Amino acid sequence: MSRIFKQAYRSICWIVYYLIIKHLPSNYMPYASGFKYLRAIVCKPLFKKFGENVDIGPEVDFFNVKNTEIGDHSGIGAYSSIGTVKIGNYVMMGTHCLLISQNHRFSDLTIPMCQQGFQHDEPIIIEDDVWIGSRVIILPGVRIGRGSIIGAGAVVTKDVESYTTVGGNPAKVIGRR
Repeated sequence: MSRIFKQAYRSICWIVYYLIIKHLPSNYMPYASGFKYLRAIVCKPLFKKFGENVDIGPEVDFFNVKNTEIGDHSGIGAYSSIGTVKIGNYVMMGTHCLLISQNHRFSDLTIPMCQQGFQHDEPIIIEDDVWIGSRVIILPGVRIGRGSIIGAGAVVTKDVESYTTVGGNPAKVIGRR
């Protein structure tokens, strides 16, 4: 496929995703069994890697997906907002999650923050077999270790070790698996 054709195809997929596919009902509704596959067909060309049996819920927003990877058998809950992230295999993510990979600049006190632009993108890494509860916020550059559980509503500001359960704001260790 030529580069120009690929770019045009990706642009069409973006338009179709944001105009139609994003707004389809949840994949778990009795009449909606095909929506999961429609989302996968439209989303696959947009991502750096899009695994097998990926489940993206309705109303999910993506930012900088050309560098985002989603592993096999992973899911992103409805109403989530996803920045640059590498998601492993068998990752479960609840609804309304925010994975923020980029912040505003704010170091120059002589310029309003809204005019300073953005910091460099710091990808988030989520290893295999992770469960992320609903309404979790993960900040730029954080690594979530294999087999970890992130409790609902947690704000994750630092790396999480493998097989660790964290919760709270800021997220703290509350157990080990």
